[in-house]
Amino acid sequence: MIDIKIPTVAALAAEGKVPEILFWVGCAGSFDERYKNVTKAFVKILNKVRVDFAVLGPEETCTGDPARRAGNDFLFQMQAMSNIQVLNGYGIKTIVTACPHCFNTLKNEYPELGGNYQVFHHSTYLQQLIDEGKVIQKAEEVAFIGRKITFHDSCYLGRANNIYEAPRKVLEALDAELVEMKRCKTKGLCCGAGGGQMFKEAEKGNKEVNIERTEEALETKADTIAVACPFCMTMMSDGIKNKEKEGSVQVRDLAELIAESEGL
Repeated sequence: MIDIKIPTVAALAAEGKVPEILFWVGCAGSFDERYKNVTKAFVKILNKVRVDFAVLGPEETCTGDPARRAGNDFLFQMQAMSNIQVLNGYGIKTIVTACPHCFNTLKNEYPELGGNYQVFHHSTYLQQLIDEGKVIQKAEEVAFIGRKITFHDSCYLGRANNIYEAPRKVLEALDAELVEMKRCKTKGLCCGAGGGQMFKEAEKGNKEVNIERTEEALETKADTIAVACPFCMTMMSDGIKNKEKEGSVQVRDLAELIAESEGL
């Protein structure tokens, strides 16, 4: 078992150092009890491959994504400018985050406000580590042989940023059987939480979006629904509970699956 070591940017700055990678944890990764496990899994992977990384810790605040999606652009700009001031003050160049919403905002919306960084989603970063031979130990892969995994595309990872292959290549490296839902990739169905919907009551209709999506996932007969977004994890997990399938189907993030394959 690898001890979790998470240096802060402030601590490194006190030593005159700047980390090669800033791990942007995000609100869910910091406060959501379920998604904290994803944060821990990703950090264990970073520790294992000895990546020079750090987090902002208490200096990290929301990117402003929910505020902008909900229509409060003034609040978004206040949150963004505050973050950019901190990031630029520390000389941060490269950011990795497990949240597609944070990824999209940092990568595509911060530059117009003076925040120019190289931003990676953790699915792409994990694929790079696999390609470099730094993770996926052959001895542990047997745990995934015979398992069926389906991947749910996050809207902000897929349609917004055209990242479809990286998460699938990560899953293929596990030697599990990857089975696709009928609606996937460019035709994938939203989990129902994007665009600020996560924070409001559902509108009238015949069925909740996450239930519709969960039914499509269950049709694949997969025992694991892989996700790469905290919102998607919540919505798909709720869908599995609604269908009373918690005992037979798991909802797991890519980082958790890789950490399991590494015995971390």
